[in-house]
Order: sequence, then structure tokens, then C-alpha cells
Amino acid sequence: MRQSLRVCVLAAALLVLARPIVPAAAAQAAHPKLVVVVVVDQMRADYLTRYASLYDQGLKRLTTEGAWFQNAAYPYLETITCVGHTTVGTGTYPYHHGIIQNAWFDRESGKSITCTADPDTTEISYGRLAGIGDSAVRMLTPSFAETMKAQLKGRSVTMAIKARSAIGLAGHEADAVIWLDERGAWTTSSAFAKEPLAWAAGFVTANPIDRDGGKTWERVLPEDRYTGPDDGPGEGKPNGWSTTFPHPLGPGGGPTFFAHWISSPYADQYVEQMAEAAIDANKLGQGEATDFLGVSFSTLDIIGHSYGPRSHEIQDDLVHVDRVLGRLLAHLDEKVGAGNYVLALTADHGVADIPEQSQGGRVLTNVLGNSVDAVLKSAQYGDGPFVVAVASADVYLKPGVYDRLRADEKTTRAVIDAMSKLSGVARVLTADQVNTEAARTSKDPQIRAAALSYYPGRSGDLLVIPKENWIIGAVVTTHGTPNPYDQHVPIVLFGAGIRPGPRSEPASPVDIAPTLAAIVGVRLASTDGHVLTPALKQ
Repeated sequence: MRQSLRVCVLAAALLVLARPIVPAAAAQAAHPKLVVVVVVDQMRADYLTRYASLYDQGLKRLTTEGAWFQNAAYPYLETITCVGHTTVGTGTYPYHHGIIQNAWFDRESGKSITCTADPDTTEISYGRLAGIGDSAVRMLTPSFAETMKAQLKGRSVTMAIKARSAIGLAGHEADAVIWLDERGAWTTSSAFAKEPLAWAAGFVTANPIDRDGGKTWERVLPEDRYTGPDDGPGEGKPNGWSTTFPHPLGPGGGPTFFAHWISSPYADQYVEQMAEAAIDANKLGQGEATDFLGVSFSTLDIIGHSYGPRSHEIQDDLVHVDRVLGRLLAHLDEKVGAGNYVLALTADHGVADIPEQSQGGRVLTNVLGNSVDAVLKSAQYGDGPFVVAVASADVYLKPGVYDRLRADEKTTRAVIDAMSKLSGVARVLTADQVNTEAARTSKDPQIRAAALSYYPGRSGDLLVIPKENWIIGAVVTTHGTPNPYDQHVPIVLFGAGIRPGPRSEPASPVDIAPTLAAIVGVRLASTDGHVLTPALKQ
């Protein structure tokens, strides 16, 4: 019996010795208690280097202590907010997840629809608003967050100024998805909750947006710390503001105050405070299961559209982003514990320089439409107009017209030639050219970009690629092209399971979901990305 016991003990010892020795840090990283995804709307990749001297808090900590992929970019054409957040959220490209724009032309209804509008849901407001709700009903692949929630049984919470940002990160199911209604009230919808959540209602009640009434947005740092003029050529004057500091918000209440508030750093500060409240109230990262927190900061995008990427306004808001991220990291360290969470920082897209500052220009949508109409009228295609909508790069033709063009090579060539002769147009592609697997793997980067953005039935019949430094639309500046300033964004991975250091390998935000899934042990149904193994400790 003693001999039998010795054999059992020896066998047990051999089993223990046979197990791989796992370093403490790696063992901790294998089961982080919280996954955090932070998207800074419209943050170009070069903002982290061009304005590096302005950062001394969150951005500095992330880029010095995290894995910083310095050659990261979206490879597709439609570099737009809803598309970017959904790509980050799902780990799939637009041709796969189906979100091609913030809004696109719906052929069945003959109207434009937004990416999250859902007539089968109702708004659940933390104010006194009511209306049709929003959801991920048009998202055709599951998100990482909802897959993680289903498999690990943790909690999932997202928040943003924009519905499309909060929903893009959350997916179809979450414990809390909160955004700011365009009329000025925090809200969710019946897709995510039956009634207002007590913790969120309590936070909103205790922290009304009007608390910032009477404040003025001034530069944080001395003026000589910022590069370039405070009044660059072509800068806009959003909602009555001037092109120079200071920018007064005005008295609280009313649409003008609200428009100024969301165009100021105060909006991102509010979202960060809401994120802290969500961590505390839901005890995110403090239980047995691994939880998910998604936060999107939108102010940089709203400011960028009006003032451009060289402005003092953008530089100053980046200082605020640096400090907001510093506060969020400090709160995560305190409540979850440094090393017990993993965080990914990225952006949904970049932005073009203001054309007046870059020797570029603007391709007007009505000019695009007129060029098509002129050719089709001369080809006796009937009564125009033949272009029913233009949404960024997508040109939608009157029902039946594209079907005729598919059998009419001469007229198709004439339409493309006429559009290509317009100032600022680099290339025009047809739906048939990009709706193939060969196009999605093409070595031609423009064809591949258009193909990765194309979804049958939702995308346009013709796709326009503007020349570098040209934008589509009569706006101060925008994004939505395959040019480097729109495609290149930061990716920084930080915390549990991450090996710090700058990385030169090519990467894309589509890789974030599969990388985080690998860290927490989640099986994704499908992905277009890959695990960023150089950044992982194991």
C-alpha cells in the first residue's frame, strides 16, 4: 500500500514538473479582468509624433509603456466614423459587416438611411425626448464585445457622443450603450434596455451638461507651445465662433450652447467621467468574469471638420485628450489594478488638410451628378436626373440605369471619362469592377480599397476616388478617401499580456478584435484581421 502511495505521489510530482512554467506576468495577462477599447474620432496617426511635445499624461504613458504600432492603417476606401467603429468592433471589413457609410441611399425606400437607425426600436431617454431608436440591426457580423459577453459571461458597457460610435463598439447586445441625442439628451434605445439604467440616470441627473454654461474654451498651454497660426486659411466659424481663441460656450441651455459644447473639450471630459461612473457602478473588472468597456471620444472629429488638422484648436484638444486619457488610466489603475486590464487605443479614420492649406480642392457632389447626367442624356437614356444620390465616394443611379450601362460599354466608358476629367477626381470605378474576391485581394491598392468597402445593395453604382488633398463635398475639410492622411491611424495596445515598445510591422484596426480575443480566450466566429503577435508577451 505504501509503495502504491509512493507511486501516486511520484506520478503527481511528475505531472506538476511536466507543466510549463508560466511567468507571473504572463499568467496574470492570460485572464485580464477588463478589456477597454478607446477610439479617438479623427485622430490621424501623425498626431502622436507631430504634436508629441504637447503630451505629458495619457498619450505619453500609452506610447511609452504600450505596444505602439506606427505603421497602422485602414486599407479600405470609406474611412468614415460608423465604418471605422464597426470595423474596430467586429474585426471585419465593410464588405463583410455591411456598414459602408454613416448614411447611404436605400434603394428600396428611395431615401437616405443612417447606419444605426432602427424603426423597430424606440428611444429610451435620460431626458424628456422620444422618437425612433438606434441599434446594430444593419451590422451583419457580431462584435467582439457581444461575443465576449456571450462566452465569458461578463458585462459590456459602451458610451460616446455619437450613437454610431457607441453602437459600433458594442454590437447587437450589451448591458449599457449610451450616446448623446442630437437634441441634447443622453439616451439609449429599446434594443439595449427596457428602461433608463439607474446608475446612468443618477450620473446624468447629477451632472447636467448645462453645468458648463458660461465657460470659455481657452488654450491650456501658452500660445508659443502651438505650431502655426491661430487663424489658418480656410478655417470655418462653427455656430458663430470665430477662427481664433477664445471660444465662449455661452449660457447653458438652447441649441447654440449645445452645438458649442460638443465642439469643445468639455464633451470628452464628460464622457470620461461617465466612463468612470460606469466602472464604479457596474464594478467593471472587479468580478470573476472579464468585462468590456468601450469609449469613443468624438470632440476631435467635430473640431477637425471646422478648423482642420493644423489648427490651434486641434492641438489644444489633443492636450485635453492626453489629460482625459491620463485620468481614465489612473481610475483603471485604482479600481481594476494596473496589469489587470488590457486597453487598445485607435481611431476610426484620419482627416485631410483644409484644401486652402494644401493646394488641394473640393469635388462638389452636384458637379459629379451633372457630369453623369450630361453623358446619359446625350446617349438618349431618357429623362434625368440620372444620379439620385451621392454619399461621399458612392454615386447612386436611377433604378435601371446601371443595368443598362452594364450592357453598354461605350456609354459606361463615356460616363467614367466625363467624371475623370473633373478637377480633383483621380479614378472612377464601377460596382462590377470591385464586387469580386479578386478585387478584394488585388495588388492595385485603389481597387482593393474600393472592394473592401463595397457591399452589394448598399454601396453605390459608381465609386469616386479623389486626388490627394482633394475632398468630396462643400465643407471645410473631411475624410472618406483611401489617401494616407485618412487611412493611417494609431494603434496602441497597453496593459495585461502586452509587450511594450514601438512596432514597425504593418497593422490595421481590424486586427484589434482578434488580438484582444486571443488575450482573453474568446473564439470569434469570423474575422478579417489577425492577431498582432509581436505585441503579446506569449
